[in-house]
Amino acid sequence: MDLDDLPLAEFAFPGPLRDKLVGAILSGAKTSTTGLLVGYECANEPLPEVGQVSAVVDSAGRRIAAIELTDVRVVRLAEVDLPHALAEGEGDESVAQWRAGHETFWHSAEVRAELGDPDFTVDDDTLVVTERFRLLHVA
Repeated sequence: MDLDDLPLAEFAFPGPLRDKLVGAILSGAKTSTTGLLVGYECANEPLPEVGQVSAVVDSAGRRIAAIELTDVRVVRLAEVDLPHALAEGEGDESVAQWRAGHETFWHSAEVRAELGDPDFTVDDDTLVVTERFRLLHVA
């Protein structure tokens, strides 16, 4: 599989969090992720689709693995369930713990800058894109 021919799958921003998430993907612990619908809208990007294959990049921008999307849903933040939260592979043991970590990230200066909204916050009705994936190939 030629990873150079695939669109990129970037998790978080380059740095320690991305490195942690990529490590969890490579170990098989992480098989889901969650993004903000408004993030796709602000970037004018289409929503991911089931069957899409992407190259996972590390903090240095190297393509190190390929994943395939097996499920994509747009749901209210309040509807994210425990199986999805656990499949994120970040060590959370409850939806509340998962949500607290994600809110910290989504309320960060980096995300707010990316969205162009310094006061951006999420609530139960915020629409999120949940994705499930499987690891296809490691470089």
